[in-house]
Amino acid sequence: MPHSREPTSGLDARLLQAANGDREAFADVYDALAQPVMGLACRILRDAGQAEEVAQDVMIEVWRTADRFRPERGTAKAWVLTLAHRRAVDRVRSVQASKDREVRAGMLETDRDFDEVAETVERLDERRRVHRCLAALERRHRVPLVLAYYQGMTCREVARSLSSPEGTVKSRMRKGLDQLRACLEAGS
Repeated sequence: MPHSREPTSGLDARLLQAANGDREAFADVYDALAQPVMGLACRILRDAGQAEEVAQDVMIEVWRTADRFRPERGTAKAWVLTLAHRRAVDRVRSVQASKDREVRAGMLETDRDFDEVAETVERLDERRRVHRCLAALERRHRVPLVLAYYQGMTCREVARSLSSPEGTVKSRMRKGLDQLRACLEAGS
């Protein structure tokens, strides 16, 4: 014959009454168990703020699901603390999963940082090659290009600063650009 037991504490009886919608009975359950729930959550989570949230969630769950309490399976306190334990462990897992996602996202950002570093290295290498090829040009081809591309001068301004006809400067720049392009292509 199955063993059924009567509620052994007033707390068990109050929880059963709360299951039937008795708000005063729930207030008694809350007063009796909120601190033990908070203490358990604090021990598991090691964070008072999160423990407070978990304790509040558990007590709301107790109010909503009090009809699931079965006194023949254990005491009201054991049932509520089991809910609290599960909820706190779920929170720990959730926090850990969130940290794991952040770590993975950080690794992706690190990959992006590596790509940025690689791009910077490529730009620096390209700049060095351009400088090397510019240095290899004859002065009459190099100077107009430097003035135009590095000093931002117009062709007319370059011609005036070099005291040369504009047409001459343009043809020297074209010849210099052709030689620069050939040098860069040979170096790649």
